[in-house]
This record gives sequence, C-alpha cells and structure tokens, in this order.
Amino acid sequence: MGSGAGKSGWSERRPVLFPFLLSLFCLALSEQIHYRIPEEMPEGSVVGNLAKDLRLSVHELPTRKLRVSSEKPYFTVSAESGELLVSSRLDREQICGKKSACALEFEVVAENPLNFYHVNVEIEDVNDHTPEFSQNSFELQISESTKSGARFILGSAHDADIGTNSLQNYQLSPDDHFSLVIKEKLDGSKYPELVLMTSLDREEQKSYHLTLTALDFGDPPLSSTAQIQVLVTDANDNPPVFSQELYRVELPENVLPGTTVLRVMATDQDEGVNAEITFSFTEADRITQFDLNSDTGEIIILNTLDFEEVKEYSIVLEAKDGGGMIAQCTVEIEVLDINDNAPEVIFQSLPDFIMEDTKLGTHIALLKIRDKDSGHNGEVICKLEGDVPFKILISSRNTYKLVTDGVLDREQTPGYNITITATDKGKPPLSSNSSITLHIGDVNDNMPVFERASYVVHVAENNPPGASITQVSASDPDLGPNGLVSYSIVASDLEPRALSSYVSVNPQSGVVFAQRAFDHEQLRAFELTLQARDHGSPALSANVSLRVLVGDRNDNAPRVLYPALGPDGSALFDTVPRAAQPGYLVTKVVAVDADSGHNAWLSYHVLQASEPGLFSVGLRTGEVRTARALGDRDAARQRLLVAVRDGGQPPLSATATLLLVFADSLQEALPDLSDRPAPSDPQAELQFYLVVALALISVLFLLAVILAVALHLRRSSSPATWGCFKPGLCVKPGPGVLPNYSEGTLPYSYNLCVAHAGKTEFNFLKCSEQLSSGQNILSGDSSGALFPFCNSNESTSHQQAPPNTDWRFSQAQRPGTSGSQNGDETGTWPNNQFDTEMLQAMILASASEAADGSSTLGGGAGTMGLSARYGPQFTLQHVPDYRQNVYIPGSNATLTNAAGKRDGKTPAGGNGNKKKSGKKEKK
Repeated sequence: MGSGAGKSGWSERRPVLFPFLLSLFCLALSEQIHYRIPEEMPEGSVVGNLAKDLRLSVHELPTRKLRVSSEKPYFTVSAESGELLVSSRLDREQICGKKSACALEFEVVAENPLNFYHVNVEIEDVNDHTPEFSQNSFELQISESTKSGARFILGSAHDADIGTNSLQNYQLSPDDHFSLVIKEKLDGSKYPELVLMTSLDREEQKSYHLTLTALDFGDPPLSSTAQIQVLVTDANDNPPVFSQELYRVELPENVLPGTTVLRVMATDQDEGVNAEITFSFTEADRITQFDLNSDTGEIIILNTLDFEEVKEYSIVLEAKDGGGMIAQCTVEIEVLDINDNAPEVIFQSLPDFIMEDTKLGTHIALLKIRDKDSGHNGEVICKLEGDVPFKILISSRNTYKLVTDGVLDREQTPGYNITITATDKGKPPLSSNSSITLHIGDVNDNMPVFERASYVVHVAENNPPGASITQVSASDPDLGPNGLVSYSIVASDLEPRALSSYVSVNPQSGVVFAQRAFDHEQLRAFELTLQARDHGSPALSANVSLRVLVGDRNDNAPRVLYPALGPDGSALFDTVPRAAQPGYLVTKVVAVDADSGHNAWLSYHVLQASEPGLFSVGLRTGEVRTARALGDRDAARQRLLVAVRDGGQPPLSATATLLLVFADSLQEALPDLSDRPAPSDPQAELQFYLVVALALISVLFLLAVILAVALHLRRSSSPATWGCFKPGLCVKPGPGVLPNYSEGTLPYSYNLCVAHAGKTEFNFLKCSEQLSSGQNILSGDSSGALFPFCNSNESTSHQQAPPNTDWRFSQAQRPGTSGSQNGDETGTWPNNQFDTEMLQAMILASASEAADGSSTLGGGAGTMGLSARYGPQFTLQHVPDYRQNVYIPGSNATLTNAAGKRDGKTPAGGNGNKKKSGKKEKK
C-alpha cells in the first residue's frame, strides 16, 4: 500500500514539476550565454547570433533595442540582424596576461520590457608571439680548472602566449664539452642550464661559441636564438658558493620602499682577489622593483609593490669572485594581498527617467561591484541606503539589479537620490558609496481639481453683453499636457439652444462671459455645470456647479393700474360729495413696479393740483383724501396730478391724472363735465406757436428796417444821400467798419437804393470809414438806424448806441443737459439722443399745459409742470423762451420772460399768461 501511494503521488506531481524545472532551465539558459572565439579577430567579425540565442525574432529587434553594457567596448550588437560583432582588437595577452583561462563577461540589455542577459565570451590563444631572449648574446667565463658536471644558468627566453603556444623547450648547438639541461620555476616558466661535460684546457682552446634556441609548440612553432660565448680562464680553483640555491620570501604589498627584503650569502674558499665576491642580477634591465647591494648581497625595495599588478617575482642572482668564477641562485618573492582597495560601484544601463506607473519588480538599472583585492578582501556586500521604493537583487558574482519595490508617485516625490554602499570583507573592511538620481516620469493619474466645491456669482441685470461675470479655476498636479486644463459648459438648467446665447466660457482661462444682457424680471437665476478637462491620454475631467444670480436694477418705472385712461386716452373722473369732510377717501391710486426690493417700493406724491391743499395723498398707500372741506371759492371741478416714484437710485416715476368733480349726484356733475375742452394735440399746438413766433419776428424785423431807413433819410441834409434814389445811381463807398461776429451781427451792411424804374435793389456795400471796436452794426440809438448807409463823398459815420443786452440768454436760461440744474457754461443744447428727446417732450408738455390753462409759463415754482412729469431734474431752465429773441429797434427792452418773475421782478403785462389761458379755455 505504501509503495503504491508513493507512485501515485509522483505521477500527480510530475506534470507540475516538469514545467517548473523547464522554466528554470530556460531562465538559466537566457541569463548565461557562452561564446568561444580566437584572439585577434578582425573588427566586424561575427561572434554569434545573439538574437537567435535569446529567442528574439528579427521583428522584435527595433523595439527591444539590444545593446552591450560593458566597461570596454569590445563587442556590439547589430541592430538589423541581432548578431554579436567584434568592435575592437582582441589581444588575449593584453587582456588576460598569463592567465590560463581568458574570458570577457558582459551584459546585454533589452528594453520593452527591460531585462539583462549575461554573456561570456572565451578568448582562445593564438600563437602570435615568438619566444624572445632578453639579450641576443651571452658571455660566460669558465675556469680551465672547473670540473666536469658544473652547471651554469643561462639567460631565459619569454613568450607572451600560454599553453602549447608558450615557451616549451631550449636547444643547444652540438658540442663535445657542453650540454643543456632545462629546469622549471614555481610559476611554470622554464630556464636553461649549461652543463660542462668534460674539463676545459685553456691552452688547447680559449673560447667556445654556442647557439641557444628557444622553441614553442604552437602551430606553426615559433623560435628565437641567442649566442653564447664561453671564455676559458686561467685556474681559479674554487668558485663562489651560495648558502642556498633557492631563496623564498613573502612580502605584503604595502611594504614601504627602502625596506630590505633579504640578504643572500656566498662564500669562496680561495684567498685574495679570488675570494672577493660581487653580487649582481643576471637580468638587471628587467628588474625595476628591487635593488641589489653588490657588496653585501642585500635586496632592497625600490618602488611600491601592488598585488593586483604582480603577485610574485623570480630573480636570478649571480656571485662572481675576483678570478671570474661565477655562482648563481634564485630568489622568489611572493607578494601578499592587503585590503587596500575599496569596492567600486559602476552603474550601467541607467535610464533617464522611469514612469510613475511602473509595476513592482521592474528592472531599472544594472550595476557592477569591482574590488581589485582577492580572497576575502575582494568579497563585497552591497546594500541600498535610505527609505526608497527600490531594492537591489544579486544577478551574478559582483553584478546586481536595481528593481522597484514600492509605488511611485511623481506628484509626491518627483525624483529619488539613490545611494548604494559596497563593503568588502577585508580587515579592516573598506567601503564606498555611489549615488544616482532617478527622475520619475509623469502619468496622467490626477484629474483636475477646482478651487471651490461650487461657485455662486451675482450679476446685476442690464449688464453689457460680452462682459466677464466670473472666473473658475482648476489645478492639475500633472506635467505637460497631462496638467493642461481646458474648460467647457456641459450642462445647465437653461434650454440647450438658448445656453449659447446666455453665457460662454473661455477654454483656456476659465473666464465666464455673459453673451447677452440679463433681465432680472425674466430670469432671476440659472445654474451651469462647468467641466475642467486635461489633455492627457486618456483625458481626466472634473465638474463643478456655477449658480448665477441676476441682481435687480431700477430699470422699470412704476405702472399705474388705477385710475385707468378712457378709450380715447382721456382721464376718467370721480365725484366727491360737496359735504365731504377732511380725511374723506376720494379714490386710490394703484401702481405696480416690475422691479423688486427697494426698486419696487413705491411712494405717492401730489405734483400739481388746481387747488393746493385741498387734497392729500397717502405716501405709501396712494389713497387720495380731502385735506379740508370744500370752500365757496373753490371750483367744482378739480384736476390732480399724482406722481408715483419707486425707491431705486435714481428713482423712476409715473404720473396719474385725477379729474375730481364736487357734486352730490351724477346729474349735477354732468354740466361741469360738458365744459371740458376737447383734447388737443400738444405737438400741433407747439408747431403752431413756433410758426406764429417766427412770423412775428420777421414782421418786426421788416418794420424796424423800414423805420430805420425812413428816419435816416429824413434826418440827412446831404443831397448825396438822396442821390441813391436818383435814376441809375447807387454809390458804393469803401469799408468803414470792422466786422464783429461775436455779438451775432451780420458781416456786411446793406444799402437800399431805389431806381428810376421803380425797382428796389439790395447791394452789398463797403463802409466808408473804420469804426471802433465798440461800435456794432446793429444799434439802438435815438435815430433808430439799423445799418450804416452810404455817403457820396464824405467819410462820416454815426455813433451807434450799444445793443440791448437782453438779446442773448442769461446764464440761468441757457439750455443744458437733462441731468443739469445750472446748465452748461457754453449754453449748448443736449448732445445725445435721449436728452434731446426728453427736451422735446418737455417743450410739448409745456405747450400742452399752457393750452389747457392748467399751468402758467411763469408759475411760482418755475417748473412749467415738467418736474411732475419728468422728475425733479427737469426745470424751466431747460426750456428756452423764444420771446427773448424778439428785439425792438431803438429800444433797450425785450419781451418779459418768466425769469423775471423768478427773480422777484414785476414783468410788463404780467397778466398776459392768465388771459391767454382764459382764451384757450373759451376756445
């Protein structure tokens, strides 16, 4: 049972484990890609098809943007084919030195999505270096007494290649006295030793010439040669002998220059000069880090050692006595690593910015940690400083990935300063920091926000169309188009077709404009829904309500509902009992005002009454009551003009005319009503009065001219004057007076000449003498002459009297604007259409009142009844009195005007107005 259950469980888990293991295998395959190429490949050579090995199609290459991330640009990726290409020279000896394995590791970065792939390119050695000796020839002195079997170290050759391509063997030219032995150092390098096979005899042969050849085992093999000259010296029985054939020393890399490494010891059993030993380096030109005391054999450090550059040194020392005998030994110095290099953080594939909607775990950047030390000194621990929404993950040895570990919000934090600390495991540990700045890219994740939850704006009615009524403002913390807000009206409680004719909004500034003048009486309030929308993709929007309250203005005058006018436009009448006591309610004036508030608060006033003091009107109620009992002298028929004013500023008013008849019954009131004159047209009466006035002025002017001519001819005794009336004679003397236009006189004088045929001519004549500036053409002297006349031969002129000063309006009588009390200083007429029409209406009203006798031109108030109809700002001073323009020649008087009565003067014929009014009533 147990084994069966176990098999069943394995069969169930196998389908689950197999995809999991397959995914791990694929992940490992995608993260580590290996290539092997020989060194010295030409630039542009194909290493391998990287896109194919990463399972990327050619169509994906433009979006994935494959690129190599490495310190030195040895390789590049073709954007078209995805092949890995050689971009610079690959010299294995320069890149890896004498290392047995040489590989270049780097990362390939792919975008959209961001990912890193580790690539390992192994560089194979090519036999491109020949073995080389430090010297082309060597000289070796051997005493003739040297016994056979003695060995002499020769200069070694060096080959930069490795393996079989490196130096492998030495060969010596054939000779009966010498042979060659090859030895190997600790680092694997080989060096030759010359062995004396038979004793030498200086007397037989003084020198020997040998050829040393260094060979490698490359394909094809390379070699080099050096010449060895052996000089046979006279007998020096004992050569120097070192205390050790091999010296080993370990030195830390931080040892100071000048420090003694060791002291080699050598002895010579000879005496005298043959026992004096001197020490030297066999390859002194290649040794730069050390110095040798030739007398004591002390080796001293010249320059600072660096484990990261050279880990060990192998030096051959030579001891030579005075007789020329030589002994050699080897000194091997091993450099020990010291934790003297701090880790270095290198960022690769760092983007300019990352979007704020980046998901958790997204790869942001690739970083490498490099420590030149070895062992524990080169092991590094990497960590991220501060509280940031990122973390680092180890990708491979000394390679890390920076990934997101939290939500990013550009509006709260537009950028992050990321500091990464790398610490090695040396004693004491060393660390270094590297900081970068990551900018967060904006995403349209914030909708516009209005400054207020809702807006309420008050707009007074009759506003000018196109005026700004308010401004709404919304802010969006996003950047660029995501934060650019435009405004629009999306809804309202008005009809959709009528909305555009009422209001509009500026899309850029949010200023709301009134497209028309609002009317409080038609529309007191309306509500809009404004939308603020950004330009992001997708766009976000927010709405806010705007309530517009239309304020009231006093733009509607009161309207009288009662008493109403009759069908013919005349006022209806009311009867009052003759025995009515004071306070008796006669009638009530009823008026309404379309405005609201104070603008609709009405007050009632008596403007004009036939018998002042007989009636009173309630200020707020409009009730007309008797103020006193009817007197014997009071007329039975009374006319009452009531003004209704509102409380606005400025106030508007309307008038109501009440015709009241004191009678106890309707039959008694009918005779009084039958005497009412038929209503007349005020405009026609005014035109009639103007025509009569102009005709009268013309007649008076002609009479004055005729009278002046007659008086002048009568008084003149010169026959030359009467000569003007002789047949065919008319004298035109030269100018005699300067024209003066300031007083309204004519610039030319006229001379009346009568011809013999009975025709009268008016000729323009020039005066015979210049007059003083005080003299005028129009004059009022006793002679009654209106114009100066011609003289035949004399240059005489008559002294004229000054003109009547009443010819022009007084300052108070000049017409002015409708809102002025004192009038304009220049006496001009109103300069706008409204004031002109109002003035015409006043003239017509004054003429109408004068016609029906209800008011007098010279009333005590001086208002002609105008203030009752058109407000208190219109008084008599606005109505010109045309009677002032009538000038009587030879007299200083003018027709009496109403201003004289206002000034308290008694006018001539003061009862003229009353008689005229009486005639009008009879008509």
